[in-house]
Amino acid sequence: MYLNKAFIFGNLTRDPEVRALPSGMNVCSFGVATNRVFRDREGKKQEQTDFHNIVVFGRQADAAAQYLKKGRTVFVEGRIQTRSWEGKDGEKKYRTEIVAERVQFGPGGGGPSTRGAQAAGRGGSDEAETAEAPGAGIEYPKDDINPDDIPF
Repeated sequence: MYLNKAFIFGNLTRDPEVRALPSGMNVCSFGVATNRVFRDREGKKQEQTDFHNIVVFGRQADAAAQYLKKGRTVFVEGRIQTRSWEGKDGEKKYRTEIVAERVQFGPGGGGPSTRGAQAAGRGGSDEAETAEAPGAGIEYPKDDINPDDIPF
């Protein structure tokens, strides 16, 4: 068995761009930056940023284009794909990207809840899907949570 799976959690580097394929299906592309902190051989903290190209198709493309903006946090689950084409100068070009199977919007920005984003991505628009989630009317404290107060 073979496995091609990618999980990316980071911030959008640019606003999503939507295009229509000849078939009429929408495709949305955007970039995500992820950071990694590590210690080098001398013990100094180093930070490395990686940039990922993301492609989303169909209804998820529409939802991503509508609610995602540069700087927003996003979780992407998908597969890695490299495609190639011949440039105008005759040189072969390559692009590696993550073809998203699931996109979950992070906090902030006033977009829909993660549950709403997943429903839009699945194409579900039933009344039951868009109804308020259980506990949606609960007001949670806005204070920072002290990890020492958590009982587990």
